[in-house]
Amino acid sequence: MRLLVYDRTCKGGNGGNLTHAWALGSKLYKGLRRIDASKGVTSWDEALDWILEQNETIDEIQYWGHGKWGYALVDDDRLDVSSFAPTSGIRRAKLEALAERLSPDALVWFRCCEVFGAHRGIDFAQRLADFLGVRVAGHTYVIGYHQSGLHGLSPGVRADWSPEEGLAEGTADAPVKGLWSKPWSPRTISCLSNTVPADWFTLGT
Repeated sequence: MRLLVYDRTCKGGNGGNLTHAWALGSKLYKGLRRIDASKGVTSWDEALDWILEQNETIDEIQYWGHGKWGYALVDDDRLDVSSFAPTSGIRRAKLEALAERLSPDALVWFRCCEVFGAHRGIDFAQRLADFLGVRVAGHTYVIGYHQSGLHGLSPGVRADWSPEEGLAEGTADAPVKGLWSKPWSPRTISCLSNTVPADWFTLGT
């Protein structure tokens, strides 16, 4: 199965009003047969529970929502490296169950702003790929219609992109502000694209 999860809490405030756009986009993707099912969620636990309810092997998961360097958000609920820690309890258990449901060539793609940017983002990408045992993808820029800084990573290898990619202010250790995606920025697709080019994955040697 190819699944799409989006944040259904983004209906105003500082996060904008993107839930409506993500919901419409999910219907478009399903109509084009790019995904098999989608769901808007209010927390990561709700997202993981829904994914684990699916009866088939999972080939792809896309998440559409907000993010920052090293974490993806559903409302204020973070998915980050602490989610894999033994002390995270039920969250780690659900992620372990997810890893068992993923096909060997599965892709988990975070279509969120900056989630793979700076040192924290690279650490998250590497730990996530290793924990799930599948390919992961994410962005280093602020994304919208254009989605720049798209990088993929396979388990067991280290990222090859600069931790400074996509930064407008701050440093890779202390990021402050990200650059907006542009058509001419590195590794740019549009929100209408549904694939990560094969040569954009760090595969190792």
